[in-house]
Amino acid sequence: MKKIKYFLIVVIFGAAMNISAQKNDIKIISTKLTDNYYMLKGRGGNIGLLIGNDGVLMIDDQFAPLTPKILEAIKKITPKPVSYLLNTHWHGDHTGGNQNMSKEGATIVSHENVRKRMSKDQVVRGRTKKASPKDALPVLTFTEDMMFHYNDDAILFTHLHDAHTDGDAIVYFTKNNVIHTGDTYFQGRFPYIDLDSGGSIDGYIAGIGKIIMLADENTKIMPGHGNVANREELIAYKKMLEDLKTKVQAEIDNGKSFEEVKNNKELTKEYASFSGWITEERIRTTIYKSLKEVKK
Repeated sequence: MKKIKYFLIVVIFGAAMNISAQKNDIKIISTKLTDNYYMLKGRGGNIGLLIGNDGVLMIDDQFAPLTPKILEAIKKITPKPVSYLLNTHWHGDHTGGNQNMSKEGATIVSHENVRKRMSKDQVVRGRTKKASPKDALPVLTFTEDMMFHYNDDAILFTHLHDAHTDGDAIVYFTKNNVIHTGDTYFQGRFPYIDLDSGGSIDGYIAGIGKIIMLADENTKIMPGHGNVANREELIAYKKMLEDLKTKVQAEIDNGKSFEEVKNNKELTKEYASFSGWITEERIRTTIYKSLKEVKK
């Protein structure tokens, strides 16, 4: 268990230091998904851009050292400034550039729990993450839903309860038919469910269900990490998570201990191809802890 915690701490909190050291080697790659919607990939969460006459609406901003490269990539697409920056949740690989973008004139928007978590020191997996500076905090927050009418699109910014964290929000561009999921969907990989930040397996499954409900067969699903997906992939992903939850719950109901569930490879072997940063053992551990917490 100590090894698992140490590994996760290094990945999450050591990433910014690695980015700073490696920033010259990191490339920001843009992909055009529709006439005025782009995806940027670099290091960290995928960035979404809605481009038009009104300006640029941006979703997430990766790590602070990458901001100059990200801005350079945006300027290759449009000379217009970033007017709004939407944070899908509070993690640093999605909000690390907030302070820089605020100084560039962007108005930062998020669910209210994102601002709450960024405003205070957070203990995550036994390590304290210091509160963000004031000018990195979202200045507009919402509780359930918010609509943007921008660049001739009607954009739904909607909260998913206790999924990846307690402050997740997805962004649905209704005209462009694109949904940016943030980390409520890890394409092709087991999800990282941050229990310390209010995430849960039940909320994650419900969140995927909400995205499926909003999408149609032509919707481009843009995950927080990975490549562009579609509704059919999400349906299969939800079934996988439901199956894993059912199997772990059956173990709990049969009186199996945490160690027995953590070490039971049979529970996840059917989905071994989804193993990545979150391994089979880690997803079994997460689901067990999430379900046991619900019972308390």
